[in-house]
Amino acid sequence: MKIDRMNKGSWGKVRAYFDLKTEEGFTLKGFKLIDGISGLFVGFPSQKDQDGEYRDTIWAEKELKDRVTEVAMRHYEQDIVSSDAMDDEVIPF
Repeated sequence: MKIDRMNKGSWGKVRAYFDLKTEEGFTLKGFKLIDGISGLFVGFPSQKDQDGEYRDTIWAEKELKDRVTEVAMRHYEQDIVSSDAMDDEVIPF
């Protein structure tokens, strides 16, 4: 699996929204990278039900959730590091 698209920013505790593309070609939309008490974690896509509660629309076993978190964190941190490197770069004009 790989990150298909990631929009970074700061929306309350949400640090990024992203989509996942599976090896089989499926694109799963609506994942969130959330800054929680113990650090960043992935929130799976959800919808608000009739009672106003949010319910996950995609379920996964712990091993798969951990893998999704690892892929998302790597992608998020990679882009943060490369944008920091660009800030230090001298522009010749």
